Amino acid sequence: MIQVNNIVKSFDGKTILHNVSASFYTGKTNLIIGQSGSGKTVLMKCLVGLQRPEEGQILFDGRNLLTMTEQQTKSLRKEIGMLFQGSALFDSETVLGNVMFPLVMFSDMTPAEMRDRAQFCIDRVNLSGSENKYPSELSGGMQKRAAIARAISLNPKYLFCDEPNSGLDPKTSIVIDELLQDITREYAITTIINTHDMNSVLGIGENIIYLNKGNVDWIGDKSQIYTTENSALNDFVFATRLFKEVRTYINSEHTPT
Repeated sequence: MIQVNNIVKSFDGKTILHNVSASFYTGKTNLIIGQSGSGKTVLMKCLVGLQRPEEGQILFDGRNLLTMTEQQTKSLRKEIGMLFQGSALFDSETVLGNVMFPLVMFSDMTPAEMRDRAQFCIDRVNLSGSENKYPSELSGGMQKRAAIARAISLNPKYLFCDEPNSGLDPKTSIVIDELLQDITREYAITTIINTHDMNSVLGIGENIIYLNKGNVDWIGDKSQIYTTENSALNDFVFATRLFKEVRTYINSEHTPT
C-alpha cells in the first residue's frame, strides 16, 4: 500500500499539488485521473521519486520516501516496476533482451536464471514465440505487453503505469487493462495507473483518485462514478455523447417511478 499525506508541490511559485492525500491499495488497480494540468503527472512523478514535494509524506508500506537515505531509496527502486507511455523498449534489443534488462542491472541472478525469469514473464503476458523479435517487428499492443513483461521482471511490489493505453485501439486497450488487473491481483501488486482513458476508468477502476486543479476532488470506484454528483467529475468522465447517454440511462433506472 502507498499512502500520500498532505503533499504540496510548486514550480516557480505556483502550487501544482495542494495538500494532496490519497491511499493506493495493494492488489487493486488504482487510477489517477484528471484533465490536462490537473496535477496527475506531477503526482505520479512525486510518487516514483522523480520530483520532490515541499511538504507531506509518501509512505511505501509505512516507509517515508521523503526521509529515506540514498541507500534506502536505491533498495526501494528495486521494488518498483515502471510501464512508460510509449513502451520505451530498446530498439536494438530483442523482446528477451528488453525483459532481461532490469534483471541484468539490478538482480544477482545467474545468466540462466535471468533468461528463465524473463521467459516466464514473456509467457505470462502471452508473448510466447516473440522472444527473438525486435520492437519494430511488434504491433503496438505487443510492444505494450513486452513492456509489461519487463516491468514485472523483478517481481515488483509497486507498479506505476503512465497512460498504458496511449496509441492503442479500443479492443487492444481492453486486453492491456485486463492484463494489468490480472497481474495486480495475481501477484498482490500496488498498481497505480495515470490515465485519461474513460474505458479504463469504467472497466478496471477499483480505486479512482480524481484530481481537479491540484486538489483531490473525488475518490471512489467505477460503480460509484456513474451516480456521483460531483459536477466537475461528471463533465470530465462523461464528456463524450456515448458516456452521457449511458449515464442518463443509468440515472433513469435509479429514478423512482
